[in-house]
Amino acid sequence: MNQVNKEDSQLFREHIDTIAPIDKDAGAHQSTHTEKKPPFFSFSHVIDGTIGGEEVVSYAKSGISEKQILAMKRGQIDNVSEIDLHGYTVEQACEALPNFIYQHQFERFVRIIHGKGYRSKNGMSILKTQVVNFLKQHPQVLAFHSCPQNNGGTGATFALLKQ
Repeated sequence: MNQVNKEDSQLFREHIDTIAPIDKDAGAHQSTHTEKKPPFFSFSHVIDGTIGGEEVVSYAKSGISEKQILAMKRGQIDNVSEIDLHGYTVEQACEALPNFIYQHQFERFVRIIHGKGYRSKNGMSILKTQVVNFLKQHPQVLAFHSCPQNNGGTGATFALLKQ
């Protein structure tokens, strides 16, 4: 019996995950195919923290409505997927973030909990800095903003994803 190698298995899984089920009521030959973009790994990595733990982070590409930014600022987002990076090294976060965005790429908002970096040098959070760096470079991220206090405050960030 032949074994399937890891690469073939990954390729098969990625292909299967992009196919939506056929709507049986719409006709036998009609199928919908939702294109999943591959995980984004071509971003730069930071060496030192440049963002303070209590500093509010905010970014928006041109054309993003103020309404979307206000929703993030106020935490007016329901049922948001999140990743908690507490205890991660920068290297571990750099592996987890692309996969997290990939898995949730069809959602409108996600929340990334990065912490405030209280144990970082000079009060500058390297993990928070890396998250901001990653989000600014990711082609699917349209905007992001620090969460309000009840959603993690400056230790977490909401991101608006391209649909």
